[in-house]
Amino acid sequence: MEQMLDQEACWRAVVARDVRFDGRFFTGVLSTGIYCRPVCPARTPNRGNVVFHPTAAAAQEAGLRACLRCRPETAPEMGAWRGTSNTVSRALALIEAGALDTGDADALAARLGVGERHLRRLFRQHLGAAPVSVAQTRRVLLAKQLIHDSDLSMAEVAMASGFGSVRRFNETFQALYGRPPSELRRRTVNEARGEAVRISLAYRPPYDWDAMIAALGARDADDEAVEAGVWTRRLTPDTDGTQGLVSVQPGAANRLAVQARVSELKALPGVLARVRRVFDLAADPEAIAHDLSHDPALAAAIEARPGLRPPGDWIDAGEDAPSDRLATTDAALTARAEHWRPWRAYGALYWNTIKETRDDEAA
Repeated sequence: MEQMLDQEACWRAVVARDVRFDGRFFTGVLSTGIYCRPVCPARTPNRGNVVFHPTAAAAQEAGLRACLRCRPETAPEMGAWRGTSNTVSRALALIEAGALDTGDADALAARLGVGERHLRRLFRQHLGAAPVSVAQTRRVLLAKQLIHDSDLSMAEVAMASGFGSVRRFNETFQALYGRPPSELRRRTVNEARGEAVRISLAYRPPYDWDAMIAALGARDADDEAVEAGVWTRRLTPDTDGTQGLVSVQPGAANRLAVQARVSELKALPGVLARVRRVFDLAADPEAIAHDLSHDPALAAAIEARPGLRPPGDWIDAGEDAPSDRLATTDAALTARAEHWRPWRAYGALYWNTIKETRDDEAA
């Protein structure tokens, strides 16, 4: 998988600390055994000591540990649909929801209707790591972020990040970082039971928050509400495995601020995965704008309204990637949208803004 990356282009991005590449690959420094984001402020390593990995899971599977300075867990995510197979996209969604926290790769493959060996091959091809490594990295990086950013105790962090036990949590961090997880917390916390878990989720700019919150506010959903620019969702045991409430509002530095009150901490990874889907945090606006702008009808709209994103569903059982879904009975639009793949959902969103502008001008 590493060969699919342009190693020299990656190196130039690291030297320039180019924010456009943040989350697109990770820099493995062989001399230190650490992997970093391209924007890491540490001294640039020697070129001969560097190898680039497409995902954090691939870097971690190669025996590298996450940098404590640039914190790879805070990098914006790349979408599961970024040119991967639909099977990989669906598998990643299930892994984010905790499929490998309670089951194994064979059960995951069976849910997807493929063999376990074929699933591993697809993951190697597209992500550079096996499904179990992807799941392990997800747990470790979420735990690391909770250690740094929340006031949860270590036992609560273990539960909230999907580790089955505190012992497994401690052993994993000892193996990766050579120290217990408590030593990664470089501040004093006041542990307050029952308080909301606060965490920030990154995205790639631009992001049209006003359009997103307006679209969410217009949805007819009993469990969701928008008030004073804050979106909230009531959590239920049947859907989320917990009772509680999650709220989302703009944060600092291209992040959304999330607060989650959950009665079952082990449900937190699934809740955060659904928040990412609803707010389309894994979108790649640069790639979307580049591809859709080839359609002259959309180019001006994209330039005028950069960062539009379609809101996702809290419960998503769709077979197609969200980026490519098209809900319309308009045969002409459906035919035109074939040229927008794999971004048909975004193309339709911009197409509707064009129609709305024309209707306003005609009124």
